[in-house]
Amino acid sequence: MEDRLDRTDLNILGELQKNGRLTNKELAAAVHLSPTPTFERVKRLERDGYIRKYVAVLDADKLNCGFVAFCYLKMKQHSFQNAMLIMEAVKKIPEIVECYNISGDYDFLLKIYTQDLKTYQKFLLRILGEIDCIGSLNSSFVLGEIKNENFIPI
Repeated sequence: MEDRLDRTDLNILGELQKNGRLTNKELAAAVHLSPTPTFERVKRLERDGYIRKYVAVLDADKLNCGFVAFCYLKMKQHSFQNAMLIMEAVKKIPEIVECYNISGDYDFLLKIYTQDLKTYQKFLLRILGEIDCIGSLNSSFVLGEIKNENFIPI
């Protein structure tokens, strides 16, 4: 990455991580470049996949889905087919906002948003419980959020 991106590219990425709604003129001023080369650099960063998408970060509590659980999932039997079934199922479940294939005692780590503990229990039984190749689950609940940054350190 470092050999393809110069300091100005990294500054552009840093500024856009802070505020993806900056106008090109505002971004150019922040990185001390004129607007035309700034625009061209942003387009190249998008085209080359350094910038995957632009999003709005929403307040889960205000949207009544601020109960956050991390669910460790273990397959019944380790097989490519079971892993694929779980990965495809997870992609279709909106409450699951992140899923990682992990090493250690469990196979997957899920980050799940629901309304409250009762809703989470129903989610486990009615949604995850219907995925036959899941062997066991272990949940941890977020008691308080200390840091939640959507930044890649660059």
